[in-house]
Amino acid sequence: MESSKWFNLKSIAFIGLCLFGSHGCSEIPAVDDPVIGIWARTEITTGKTLREEWIFNDVYLGRYHLYENQTLKIKSDFTWKVNQNIYTITYPGLKRASESVTIKRRADNELLETLGGETLASRE
Repeated sequence: MESSKWFNLKSIAFIGLCLFGSHGCSEIPAVDDPVIGIWARTEITTGKTLREEWIFNDVYLGRYHLYENQTLKIKSDFTWKVNQNIYTITYPGLKRASESVTIKRRADNELLETLGGETLASRE
């Protein structure tokens, strides 16, 4: 009789765990923000080509790449947040200041533009 009680308790606990596992945990909501994607800027100077890439993903993180003459020089993560259509990009681990940008839509492309009006990057 004692072993049947133990079996019933284990069965009830297992069923409860299954129900909690399927309904008790909330999902991370998907971010459907227009900034998600790849943005880049290329500068060509005397004998040197610099290319920067920002890859924004849907969990407020991203990857920053800096290439010099097609050689990867910096590969780092960044975080981003948006408040009233102003995106703030922060580079933890890099000695680089945070940047605040907005998305500007043109007839032929989209730009990330600083609050001072300079183009940071264009959508690829």
